[in-house]
Amino acid sequence: MSLTLVFILLAGTGLMGVAVGWVFRWLWSLARKSSLEVEVKQILLDAREKAEAILTEADTEAKEKVAIAEGTLTEKEEKLTRQEERVFKREESLDKKQGELENEIGAVKQKIEEVKQIKERADQLVKERADELARVAGLNKEEAKTQLFHELEKENETDFMVRLQKLEQSGMERLERRARDILVTSIHRLGNSVAQDTMATAITIPNDEIKGKIIGKEGRNIKAFERATGVEVIIDDTPGSIVLSSYDPVRRAVARVALENLIIDGRIQPAKIEEMVEKAKGEVTKIIKEKGEAAAFEAGVLNLDPKLIQILGRLHFRTSYGQSVLQHSLEMAHIAGMIAEEVGANPAVARAGALLHDIGKALDHEVQGTHVEIGRRLLAKFGVSEDVIKAMQAHHEEYPYETPESMIVQVADAISGGRPGARRDSVEQYIKRLADIEGIANSFGGVEKSYAISAGREVRVFVKPDEMSDFAARELARNIALRIEGDLKYPGEIKVVVFRETRAIEFAR
Repeated sequence: MSLTLVFILLAGTGLMGVAVGWVFRWLWSLARKSSLEVEVKQILLDAREKAEAILTEADTEAKEKVAIAEGTLTEKEEKLTRQEERVFKREESLDKKQGELENEIGAVKQKIEEVKQIKERADQLVKERADELARVAGLNKEEAKTQLFHELEKENETDFMVRLQKLEQSGMERLERRARDILVTSIHRLGNSVAQDTMATAITIPNDEIKGKIIGKEGRNIKAFERATGVEVIIDDTPGSIVLSSYDPVRRAVARVALENLIIDGRIQPAKIEEMVEKAKGEVTKIIKEKGEAAAFEAGVLNLDPKLIQILGRLHFRTSYGQSVLQHSLEMAHIAGMIAEEVGANPAVARAGALLHDIGKALDHEVQGTHVEIGRRLLAKFGVSEDVIKAMQAHHEEYPYETPESMIVQVADAISGGRPGARRDSVEQYIKRLADIEGIANSFGGVEKSYAISAGREVRVFVKPDEMSDFAARELARNIALRIEGDLKYPGEIKVVVFRETRAIEFAR
C-alpha cells in the first residue's frame, strides 16, 4: 500500500515537474521571440538607412558622370565640327589644284605637239639640205656621208691619235703593271732547272774491253740488243762511253737500264740480253708509275685514277723542243696555281688543268688525233671533272677560253716554254719562223721592209710615210699581230713595232 502510494506521489511529482518545465519553456520562448523581433526591426531600420545613403550617393555620382559625359560629348562635337571644316577646306584646295594640274597638262600636251612639229620640220630641213648637197656635189646620200666622215677623220686625225694614245697608254699601263706583278711573282717563286734532254743517251763503261763484249762475235750481241730494245747502239772511238740513240725516250730508258745491268752482270749474250731487256721493261714501268705519283703529289692533284697516273708518268720520258714534258707540266701546275690565287680563280682546277694539259702526248703515237683531243678523251674516260677538261683543252687555242682557269693554263704554258734555255729549236725551224714572220709583215700594203729580231720575238716594220698615216700605221701593227697569231705557232709572244718617219730636207745656198 505504501509502495503504491510512493509510486503515485512520484508520478504526481514528475507530472508537476513536467508542467512546471513546460511553463518555464513557454515563458522563455516568449521572451526570446520578443528579443528577435526587436533585433529584426533594428536590422531593417539600419538597412533602410544604408539604402537611403547608397541611393543618395549613387544619385550624386550619376549626376557627376552625366555632367562629365555631357562635357566630353560637347568637346567631341566641337572637334568633329573643326575637322569637318578642315576637310572641306582641303577638298576645296584639291579641287583648285586639280584644275591647275589639268591646265598644266593641257599646256604640256600643246608644247609636245609643238616640239613634234619643230622636229619634223628640222628633219625635213636636214633631209632637204642633204639632198641639196648631194645634188650639188653629184653624190648620193651614202657617198656624201662617207666623204663627210672621211674629211672629218682626216681633219681631226691628230686629235683622234692623241686621244687614242692616251686611253690606250693609261689602260695598258695599268693592265700591264698588274699582269707583270702577278707573272713576276709567280716566276720568282718557282726556280726550276731548265736542263734539256736530247735524242741520245750516253752510257759510261768501266773500260773499253766491254765494247767488244757488247758487239760480240760478228756483231751478234749488238744486233740482238738493238732488235730487243729498238734502239741504235753507237760504239765509236770515244773512250769510256757508249751512246744509245732513239726517237722514243721510253725505249732509250729501257735500253739504258738493260745495258747497265748487262755490264754489271758481265755475261753478255743473246739469251741474257733478252732476259735483261724484259727485266728493264719492268723497272721502267715501275719508274713511270713512281714519276706519275710523285708529279701528282707535288702538284697537289689528288684522287686521279691509277691508270691515268701511269700514263702521266710516261711524260717523264717525253720531250718537247728538248724540254721534259712532265717537268714542263709540273712547272706549269705550280705557276698556274700561283696565278689563280692572285687573280681569284680556282687554284685546284688550274693546277690540275696545267699538270694534265699534255697528257695526250703520252699516247699520240698510238692514237689518232691531236694531243689535245686525245687528252680530252683520256680525262673524260677516267672521270676527271669537266672544269679541269675545259682548263686544259684551250692551251693551244683549239677550243675557246670558257673559264678563267683555261686562260691561266695557257699563260702558264707560255711562261714555262718561254723561259730562257727551256726549249731549243733546230736551225731550220728557227730560220723558217723568222722568214714566216717577215713574210706576213711584208704581205701588207705600204710596207717598205721588215726585220724579225730577238730570236723571232720582235718584228720591226718600216712603212712608206707618203702612203700611210700615223693612224693607219697603228692599225697596221694590230693587223700584223692578228695575222701572226692566226697563222703561226710559237712560244711566248711576238712584239710588232711599226716605224713611220717623214724627213724634210732642204739646202741653203
